[in-house]
Amino acid sequence: MPEKKTKKKPTVKVKLSKPKTANTKKVAKKPVKKIIKKAKIKTTRSVKKSSTPIKTRKAKSKKIIKLKRPIIKVKNLVKKYGDKTVVDGVSFEVKEGEVFGILGPNGAGKTTIMEIIETLIQKTSGEVKVDGFDVDIYPEQIKKLIGVQLQEGGFLPDLNLTDILRLFTDIYNVRVNITEILAKVGLVEKSKSYYSELSGGQKQRFSVASTLVADPVIMFLDEPTTGLDPQARHNLWDLILDLKKKGKTIVLTTHYMDEAEQLCDRIAIIDNGKMLEINTAEGFINELVSKGFERPKAKLKANLEDVFLDKTGKNLRN
Repeated sequence: MPEKKTKKKPTVKVKLSKPKTANTKKVAKKPVKKIIKKAKIKTTRSVKKSSTPIKTRKAKSKKIIKLKRPIIKVKNLVKKYGDKTVVDGVSFEVKEGEVFGILGPNGAGKTTIMEIIETLIQKTSGEVKVDGFDVDIYPEQIKKLIGVQLQEGGFLPDLNLTDILRLFTDIYNVRVNITEILAKVGLVEKSKSYYSELSGGQKQRFSVASTLVADPVIMFLDEPTTGLDPQARHNLWDLILDLKKKGKTIVLTTHYMDEAEQLCDRIAIIDNGKMLEINTAEGFINELVSKGFERPKAKLKANLEDVFLDKTGKNLRN
């Protein structure tokens, strides 16, 4: 029998559709690019948004650092001499690095308050602390922190200015450039002069120089510009402001209201041994103006002191 021829089944070749694969790839690529672009936009935006609050936080933290702690604390301070009350329940605080002025008429108790803080005289009652040290318990520690302006009669008359300051360096056990200290108060040319030979203004300037020897944290200046001519007065103002910039705390008394206004961050007004009020110079003035006070308008834009300084210059005279 003849063999039957088997028909070969045609092989069907299945071609993978490249376009579909390509389309799939393209479809896959497009979202990735969009996602990346969107991610970049979101990231950029989020950085911009988050950068603002970070700056704000830094600014706030700086303000907190600038807050100054009280370095002198006086609470209910009383000083009596027999039946006479010289200081009557005075309370105040002096902040670190400020110029604090104590104003009042003669006999108001200004100097007595300062001498108690300086541990020179004892209080009757109340509490006084300097940099955390109680004046009754730690007077020696307090003396190491402070510089006190001595009044006339507090210096040895038979020593010249250089020798007096050298004596102070031995007392405080420090090394300083004496010429540099004298230069700050314009007394270099008087370095070999005896204290008794100085004029009233020169003695006042030297008393301020003596407080700089120990490089104190706190300085007490009791009427530092009394008897000074305008040049010396303005020079001393500059020195006080320079010491403030260096972080010194300065407590001063004065009878010159313009001096207090120029130098003091805050002012305490005392009368008859009592604290009347503490404020800034601007605060006191605004308070008075709000009551309806009005000073006669000045006709001139300068005063006689301005004329004097313009004619004679601002350089110190010996």
